[in-house]
Amino acid sequence: MPMTTPSLGLTPFETGFLVGILVGEGHFGGDGRQPQITLRMHTDHERLFRWLEEKLPGSKLYGPYTHGGRSYFQWMARGPFLRESLMPILVEHIREELDERTHRRFTEMRERYAL
Repeated sequence: MPMTTPSLGLTPFETGFLVGILVGEGHFGGDGRQPQITLRMHTDHERLFRWLEEKLPGSKLYGPYTHGGRSYFQWMARGPFLRESLMPILVEHIREELDERTHRRFTEMRERYAL
């Protein structure tokens, strides 16, 4: 049986896959009141979004939307799910030596919202 990430029950592969997607495509910010991580991608990636929805209960999937000739889904992590379940994984795996820009954005979000 593969090892899992305790808070979410993800395998090491799933954890790496999640972190990689968020590093490559995610947005780390907030709405001024609370932190949030957003992933917005074309509807061609629906299977990926359904996987996120299944594996990360507590996150939210919105869409599909059509705007400006583009069709997309938007996935968001915020509130207790972000703080208690997702943050420990990201703190462990988003490192400056792997991706300086993402690490900076992630660190700014953590500082702004006292995470």
